[in-house]
This record gives sequence, structure tokens and C-alpha cells, in this order.
Amino acid sequence: MAMSANEIETMIKDALPGASVDIQDLRGDGDHYAAHVVYEGFRGLPRVKQHQMVYNALQGRMGGVLHALALQTSAPKE
Repeated sequence: MAMSANEIETMIKDALPGASVDIQDLRGDGDHYAAHVVYEGFRGLPRVKQHQMVYNALQGRMGGVLHALALQTSAPKE
């Protein structure tokens, strides 16, 4: 079963309080999404660590329930 954009957004926001999360369904199939996550906690971290934090927020659903997630992460601009 596919995940909704709202489910993905909620999981990320729950794990990364204060994050700004924008989710787009790329194909309209509930299986291929793009996410842009802006979070103060990313500041100073390498991109790979930022992405790991988002994947951890999805609690193992990547590659199973959630097939594809094109991910962009950043800290807020000062």
C-alpha cells in the first residue's frame, strides 16, 4: 500500500520538530515523491547525514511502502 503526501509530511515533522516540509507526488501514483525539507538541525551537517535523518523519520518505509523519494535538504537561510 502506498503512502500519502500527508503521511510523509507528518512523519518528517514529528521526527524533526520545526522543520518546513514540502512534498510533491511526482507521478500521481502515491509511490514516487519529491520532498524539500528545511530544518535548523541540519545546520553544519553533511548532506548525507541530513538525508539519513529524513530516512530515519520514515521509520523503515523507504524502499518498501514508499518506493521513491527525491530528497532536497537544507538549513534555513540566515
